[in-house]
Amino acid sequence: MKEILAKYIPERAVDPTFDLIKANQVHLKIVNQRVTRHGDYRRMPDGRHIITVNAGENRYRFFVTLIHEIAHLVAYEKHGRFIKPHGIEWKRTFQQLMLPFINPQVFPTKILPIVANHFKNPKASSDTDAKFALALKQYDPENDKNYVFEIPHGSTFRMHNGKIFQRGNKRVKRYECVEVATGRMYLFNPNAEVELLRS
Repeated sequence: MKEILAKYIPERAVDPTFDLIKANQVHLKIVNQRVTRHGDYRRMPDGRHIITVNAGENRYRFFVTLIHEIAHLVAYEKHGRFIKPHGIEWKRTFQQLMLPFINPQVFPTKILPIVANHFKNPKASSDTDAKFALALKQYDPENDKNYVFEIPHGSTFRMHNGKIFQRGNKRVKRYECVEVATGRMYLFNPNAEVELLRS
């Protein structure tokens, strides 16, 4: 298991993360990229804890996702099944689990302040923290994707499902985008990854 972890997470995080997986009896599954989520945690009827994480993540996002899901497990075990999925119990657990790793041995120095700031109040999805998402994105393999907030106003873009939208105005946190084929308006997370269509 350590050899497998070493392929996916920062080197200095391998031993303590392996200890966390062992202590909590995690059955870790590394799966092909899913568009809608980076990872998930499920407690099976037989009591097994299954955590899945996308294989295509860069090692820093993979690591944060893995600890995010272990935090769900630990919070569930400690506080019971009636807690909110991303409530205060999960946030505190996530912060406690991440704290030993927020150092330059695990994260690159240039993104360390952004990582530390994110964990003052971690979000349900790392994608909703624009600075944090962008900091992690720097370590992704090269691709042709843009974030919605990078798309120029009025330009068109394609989603992973092939649908084409035109970017409109920003509401408080999300962007109004009109589906070209239907004229229907949708709200997009600024950090949704899309393909800019060149005119």
